[in-house]
Amino acid sequence: MPTSRISHVNAYLDRLGMPEKVPPTYGNLRLLHRAHVERIPYETLDFQLGRAPGIVPVEAFERIARQGRGGYCFHLNGAFSLLLAELGYEVAMHRVGVQKVDEDTPPGINANHMALTVSGLPAPDSPDGKWLVDVGLGFALHEPVPLRKGWTRQGPFGYELGPSGFEPDAWRLDHRPVRGFAGADISARPAGIEDFAGQHAFLSTDPHSDFVRLARVQRRDAHGTDLLLGCVLTRITENGDERHEVTDRDEWFGVLRGLFGLALDDLGEADRTRLWTVVRSGHEAWRRTATGE
Repeated sequence: MPTSRISHVNAYLDRLGMPEKVPPTYGNLRLLHRAHVERIPYETLDFQLGRAPGIVPVEAFERIARQGRGGYCFHLNGAFSLLLAELGYEVAMHRVGVQKVDEDTPPGINANHMALTVSGLPAPDSPDGKWLVDVGLGFALHEPVPLRKGWTRQGPFGYELGPSGFEPDAWRLDHRPVRGFAGADISARPAGIEDFAGQHAFLSTDPHSDFVRLARVQRRDAHGTDLLLGCVLTRITENGDERHEVTDRDEWFGVLRGLFGLALDDLGEADRTRLWTVVRSGHEAWRRTATGE
């Protein structure tokens, strides 16, 4: 994969709670993956401000390391790919087509999502040393999954890998039980960041995009996921869902800081006010649609 000049590697690792020197082993890959989805949130808050950041990996890397922010799939996996490469892992980006829950058929490999693979790390679960890595899909992986046909369970979510018919050697990831997404088709061919530019432009700016219509912040851990969708905070575990509506501005920003680690120090008071206004408006529009008002 192409490399770019990056800095602040130690700041990135510090945010993950990892030491400065992390040799490229499978055990460390697992630790890095788990720490990433637990500490660096999936978030689309800048989309609500009408200024979605670009997806050039080096810029996403600096945003995570220096600004304390997160991002969505193209930011998170793009930045993580640079970190892994810097640490000596053999990593590649791949085009993915994610299928929504309310769709009957897979969309094909349309690059509406990015995933990573890491090679050269044999382990009992993966004798050939190939792993599916994804820190940018909120309902997805807590740690790497062996890139082979089979079933993996992580907390309340299960993932079944098998062949996909959309491209030669492509993979199909089915989500069972279905939460957040039904499945995804993953190209075996390495991709470049330019392959995702068109989908990013739509997903981050188009009024019809789910990410533009409603703010989303999410983090994953070993037992489930926390999801803030607009003003509804949901904790999802094997025991079911616990929902809480957060309609007070101070409480909402407190949830971002305390639960998701988003201090948003890069936003001034005017931007915070505008963000809350947009999020609250989007939440009310969602509520009217959901209740048929």
